[in-house]
Amino acid sequence: MKPFPKFLFTFLITILFNFSSFSQSSNKDQRYIFFLHNAFVEENPLNVEHPEYGRAEYNEILDSYRNDNFIVFSEIRSKNTNGAKYAKKIEKQIKALLRKDVPPNHITVVGTSRGGYIAQYVSSYLKNPDVNFVFIGCFRDSDIEEIPDINFCGNILTIYEKSDIYGVSAIKRKETSKLKINHFKEIELNTNLKHGFLYKASDNWIAPSKKWANGNYE
Repeated sequence: MKPFPKFLFTFLITILFNFSSFSQSSNKDQRYIFFLHNAFVEENPLNVEHPEYGRAEYNEILDSYRNDNFIVFSEIRSKNTNGAKYAKKIEKQIKALLRKDVPPNHITVVGTSRGGYIAQYVSSYLKNPDVNFVFIGCFRDSDIEEIPDINFCGNILTIYEKSDIYGVSAIKRKETSKLKINHFKEIELNTNLKHGFLYKASDNWIAPSKKWANGNYE
């Protein structure tokens, strides 16, 4: 399945958010995922392989969520996208869902690598402790000083790979965040794939993100 063209993504979002009977006709148990991909997908066509990590399985990742009945919002960002501004766009889309009476804990923002940093900004801007977030391979200890304006807020799951220098435990960010965190959990993987683990549509990280999106915070 090919990713939505940007104009189609925007068109579908507009229809969803302005459909007057949405809140009445939709399944009250429906869950929603905003998936934010890594930088390599932003900078390269999907058929280009990373020299070390191989092909980014973007479509397969989206299909995995859709196959478990999540409604997935995602698009391939333009090169050199301003992450903070893009996070504001996602914030507006989430608020539109909330105005349609979608429960906040039925909305999950999943971000891998650079997409995970954008997701962290969404968390900071939205300031809703009941929305779910999954940050994957997107924290380094130096972030505390280099990106001081990020504050976690929500139900936060972080997933990182032991062999990956670009993603470590984010407990320091939790400790410095000034906003409310209802649930917090970390998962350390041992795939030995370094940063390449998040290029794969692997249940190592997708399965726990689905559980989190379904409200399983244990």
